[in-house]
Amino acid sequence: QVQLVESGGGLVQPGGSLRLSCAASEGNLDYHAAGWFRQAPGKEREGVSCISSFVGTTYYINSVEGRFTISRDNAKATMYLQMNKLKPEDPAVYYCATGPLGRCPSDWNNYYRFRSWAQGTQVTASP
Repeated sequence: QVQLVESGGGLVQPGGSLRLSCAASEGNLDYHAAGWFRQAPGKEREGVSCISSFVGTTYYINSVEGRFTISRDNAKATMYLQMNKLKPEDPAVYYCATGPLGRCPSDWNNYYRFRSWAQGTQVTASP
C-alpha cells in the first residue's frame, strides 16, 4: 500500500490560485492511477480529478474543468493539483489517493475505487 503525504493547502481569495502536492513516502506511485477528491462540511466526498499512470490521461469534474490541472512527476513520486480561478464552492478538505493500476476507472469519481489516501489538506476561502 502506498503512503501519501499532502501539502499546499491554505487560505485563498476567490479568483486566486493554489497548488496542492501529494508525495508518496512509501510505496510506488508510478503504476497507479491517482486522483484528487474533496469534501466540504456537510457534503459527501466527491472526485475532482484523476490521472492515469505513465500516459497521464486526465479527467475532471465539470465544475473544475479549465480551472484545475492535475499532473504527476513519477521521478519524484509526486502528483499535483494546480487550482486557478478559485470559486466560493471550491474550499474543502482535499485528499489525494491512489487508484487501480494503470488507467483511471470509468467511475473514477467514486471514492471507493481508490485504496490509499493522504491525510487531507484544508483549502479555505479568505475573507
